[in-house]
Amino acid sequence: MIIAPNTIATRDGIHLFYRDWPGSHPQARPVLFVGGWSMPSGSWGYQMMALQRQGLRCIAFDRRGHGRSSDPGGGYDFETLAGDIAAVIEALDLREVVLVGHSMGCNEIVRYLSRFGSRRVERIALLGPMTPGVTLAPSNPGGVDPSLLEQFRSRQLLRDYPLWIEENIEPFVPGANATTKAWLAAMALDHSLQALHDCHAAVQGADMVDELRAIGVPALIIAGDLDVSAPLALTAQRSAALIPDVRLQVIEGAAHGMFVTHVDAVNAGLLEFIRERGYIERD
Repeated sequence: MIIAPNTIATRDGIHLFYRDWPGSHPQARPVLFVGGWSMPSGSWGYQMMALQRQGLRCIAFDRRGHGRSSDPGGGYDFETLAGDIAAVIEALDLREVVLVGHSMGCNEIVRYLSRFGSRRVERIALLGPMTPGVTLAPSNPGGVDPSLLEQFRSRQLLRDYPLWIEENIEPFVPGANATTKAWLAAMALDHSLQALHDCHAAVQGADMVDELRAIGVPALIIAGDLDVSAPLALTAQRSAALIPDVRLQVIEGAAHGMFVTHVDAVNAGLLEFIRERGYIERD
């Protein structure tokens, strides 16, 4: 429920900060944005501005432990995080909502659908998804060795996270200017370290093959061919092969931070997908 301006309380007492930019009329189609790992609601500014100017209602929230939301000391599993999406949707009474996620936010959207169904959801868009799973396993021979992911958390995240950001911001937004990189770094630093650690571990343990197969709404996947955080063949292409009704848009020269470096292509893809009345399934 809404307990104060721009604040929603979840059932377990967590306060979620949200931005709600109205559309051109009270019944404007709502679009709810779910940020990636270490990214707060403000990271969606370029997309929210573009879509709101086309008459859409745009909402984004800070994940628990991120930005201006509560730092509860736990609840960073996908079951709980999906419940937080549900809390936002229910508190704002969103219907026929378009869910847009980036990175681990895509996992949260998929889990929301499998847990709560699609009664309130019209379609979904997944940008640089980490689905269906990134960890090496017999069913995922191209995955990342889990020991490397664990080493990142123990040797980099928990020892010198600012240095890791400095060293990895260029692959995230290749070619971006220094000011843009500093802006993104500042956003990434404004979170609970525990939240970052536990969310990263949740992504490592995720296997959403069956959940992707069960998605019953149209989906758009936008991916970059230079994404080193979510390599195309490991994530977007595998996800597209599983979702029944899906379109895959690959942006040439884009990396994981495509929502900043390739704003025009991302926004155009989202707008086309949201606006179309009919839907063309993949071949």
